[in-house]
Amino acid sequence: MAKRKAAEEHVNHERWLITYADLITLLMVFFVVMYSMSKVDANKFQAMADALSISLGGGSAQINIAQHPQGPSFVEEGGAEKSQEQTNLENLKAKLDAYAQDNAINTQLVADIEERGLVISIQETLLFESGSDVLNTQAHAILSQISTVLATMPNYIRVEGHTDNMPISSGRFPSNWELSVMRASNVIHILNTEGVGVERLSAVGYSEFRPLYANNSPEGRARNRRVDLVILRSAYNPVEPGAQSD
Repeated sequence: MAKRKAAEEHVNHERWLITYADLITLLMVFFVVMYSMSKVDANKFQAMADALSISLGGGSAQINIAQHPQGPSFVEEGGAEKSQEQTNLENLKAKLDAYAQDNAINTQLVADIEERGLVISIQETLLFESGSDVLNTQAHAILSQISTVLATMPNYIRVEGHTDNMPISSGRFPSNWELSVMRASNVIHILNTEGVGVERLSAVGYSEFRPLYANNSPEGRARNRRVDLVILRSAYNPVEPGAQSD
């Protein structure tokens, strides 16, 4: 009985080795993961981060990777390239503002810097007759001036056609959808003719469904009839179809 009781009371004092072994295994896994992260391609990671942020509606990702002798490290926000791009957009806006002011069209040609880039909004009256997609003589002169500065920039440019909510009466277009797309396409042809690379251009028609103002007055409808030239920030490059990543 005494021997059985002694055996039952025996305590295994080596159980700590199991916990120690588990800890060592976890540490090994941790250092393997950290080593893998140290070898990540900085450009590809930044492109992935930007694309994910944009897809989630957050604009340009604020994670930057700074090159380090031992691999990239996650450090400061912003960066020299983004700062230079912002400066370029601001300079372009200043030139367009001055051009519009000098030609007394500053209420019809308006440039604004937004999260997605620089938006150059041109009202219908500067480009087309009502219900038409044919560019007038004035439109050629205006788009030619704009092209001289756009041609030097590497950014993608999205040309967006917009209308008001009044049903179109032209027999050529079944609806405002077709009119908005054709207007954007015809603007693209002029930009390309004036030196903007066609591979950087895309046309979008939004019809009446992206208004800037209420369509319940003649003034509001007039402002909604426009073509927007959107100079996209480079952070949007990864989500452009067919875009080549660096």
